Amino acid sequence: MRAFPLLVILLVVVGCSPARRISRDLRTKSIYTDHFTGVALYDPVRKKALIQHNADKPFTPASNTKLFSFYAGLLTLRDSLPVLRYAVHGDSLIFWGTGNPLLLHPDLPDTSTLAFLRNRPERLFFSPANYDGPRLGPGWAWDDYNDDYSAELAPLPIYGNVARFSKGSLLAHSVSPSRFFDSTRVATTGNAVTSVRRAEFSNQFVWPAAGKPSRQDVPFRWSPALAAQLLADTLHRPIGVVNIPMSKNARLLRGSPTDSLYKRMLYVSDNQFAEQILFMVSAERGLDKLDPTAELHRMTSDSMLHYPAASAKWVDGSGLSRYNLFTPNVLIDLLDRIYAKVPQQRLFSLLPAAGQGGTLRSMATGNKPYVFAKSGSMSGVYNLSGYVLTRSDKVLYFSIMHNNFSQAVSEMRRRTAELLTEIHERF
Repeated sequence: MRAFPLLVILLVVVGCSPARRISRDLRTKSIYTDHFTGVALYDPVRKKALIQHNADKPFTPASNTKLFSFYAGLLTLRDSLPVLRYAVHGDSLIFWGTGNPLLLHPDLPDTSTLAFLRNRPERLFFSPANYDGPRLGPGWAWDDYNDDYSAELAPLPIYGNVARFSKGSLLAHSVSPSRFFDSTRVATTGNAVTSVRRAEFSNQFVWPAAGKPSRQDVPFRWSPALAAQLLADTLHRPIGVVNIPMSKNARLLRGSPTDSLYKRMLYVSDNQFAEQILFMVSAERGLDKLDPTAELHRMTSDSMLHYPAASAKWVDGSGLSRYNLFTPNVLIDLLDRIYAKVPQQRLFSLLPAAGQGGTLRSMATGNKPYVFAKSGSMSGVYNLSGYVLTRSDKVLYFSIMHNNFSQAVSEMRRRTAELLTEIHERF
């Protein structure tokens, strides 16, 4: 008879376990049921799934997609980034881009190309022949062309492929690169323009008549001729454009530490960096053509990342496309692969830490951060996938995905933070 009360106590304890309680809340509480929610929580030591709520249902991942680009880079890129390929033919030096996005970048510039080309005795020629792909990713919104997160894809990005307009009147020093000053005009009085706008198909910009942008980055239309002109402006020497296939004996020039690019990409969710990683993966492999789409397909079709078709659809490097689809469990598997590849101290230094800055700066988690993760958001989408440290010193993998909601993204961020606080406290 004594066994009966003990059994009841055990059932109560098990029934009230943190995993069961959270799973029940996910099924019943309106904060999770008023939209499409998916949650996966995994203990890598016990190799056990702790929470599975819609964990095998596909979600629009937004910038959680950058974790896949990060992993692609980890598998292929070396400690320093490929900058350009070059070959000398007589009195001419021909160079090809590797997709490296840091040449004259306004926030994270790499001077390797400038230092290399500045004092070369040969005549300089840029060849764009190693890339013939699209300038925008599949499924990108056409009307985002004026927004800083939609910089064009290119084999030789320059200035981040954006024109930066700084606070002040329309003077030459307020537009960078300065070459765009002559193609920028002030809007007529009464015009409804409230920020800098670019013509859809040309590098013609309109500065608002009233109000002054504190700082605005606007993507410019990239072309081989423009890239060569902008580079020549800096080097103060002519650069020609030729259409010559990349030589098989072309040498590779390296530049900045790879982690510097990873950190910024993950920290501020830089779309261009994520996209161009796949270009540089092609360049690292010595391919004649830069083909980021082929690299993406290679990653998903072979043993490196092989998921059922219903679980994953990866179409771009940044997550701008709504064609991307991943389940929470696919993200958990990816987090496991990344954790096995990168020592924890390095990994946590690259990922945004909740409450510390970057995309997670507003997610307060007390004095010591215990969430290291990548967020992803767009209209009706907020996701967070990464690692949570518990009070019992466990490292757990999590993927929390919210789709199809009508509330503000900040509300989903708050709900996610509360759920992670509970996981931190109870596991």
